[in-house]
Amino acid sequence: MQMIQETADLSAYLAADEVIDHHHPLVRETAAKLADGVVDSYDYARVAFEFVRDTIPHSQDSGDPRVTWRASDVLAQGTGICYAKAHALAALLRAEDIPTALCYQKLEVVHGLVAVRFNGAWHRQDPRGNKPGVDAQFSLDGEQLAFTPHPESNELDYPVLYAEPHPAVLGALKAAPDRPYLWKTLPTAL
Repeated sequence: MQMIQETADLSAYLAADEVIDHHHPLVRETAAKLADGVVDSYDYARVAFEFVRDTIPHSQDSGDPRVTWRASDVLAQGTGICYAKAHALAALLRAEDIPTALCYQKLEVVHGLVAVRFNGAWHRQDPRGNKPGVDAQFSLDGEQLAFTPHPESNELDYPVLYAEPHPAVLGALKAAPDRPYLWKTLPTAL
């Protein structure tokens, strides 16, 4: 799949904002801990990916009713759905000057991922969290995402790489008082 940058300005994929708040002390502290002992930016990206995938449970899997959407809140509360975990990973990567985009798949509902830029190309990664039947891995040599869309079921990969969360995603997260409510209002398309 050919991915399309929402903006040609690569600095947009390094920016901090209300959601990807990589200027926040907790994000900076976490990034510094993860960077300690890594050999290069590729190694850091892998370590950050594995940290978010493995140490921040997907709230549906863990049964956590809290809804997080800001990267620093995901790290502080240690929970989030796919979008929130993607926001946290994007913040950790951008904190170390690795261009990171948000991207999405249309499955039964919209699913959130990130794409990292290395060697002049974008590479999608899925920090959702592994469980039986889901084995997402960090890779620049070919995607190993949590889910593969099935076109016969009207599923697809959206090609756009966003510098900020899609408004439909962010709106659903911000409006939800808890995860059960969020589950009823997740966007089904962008």
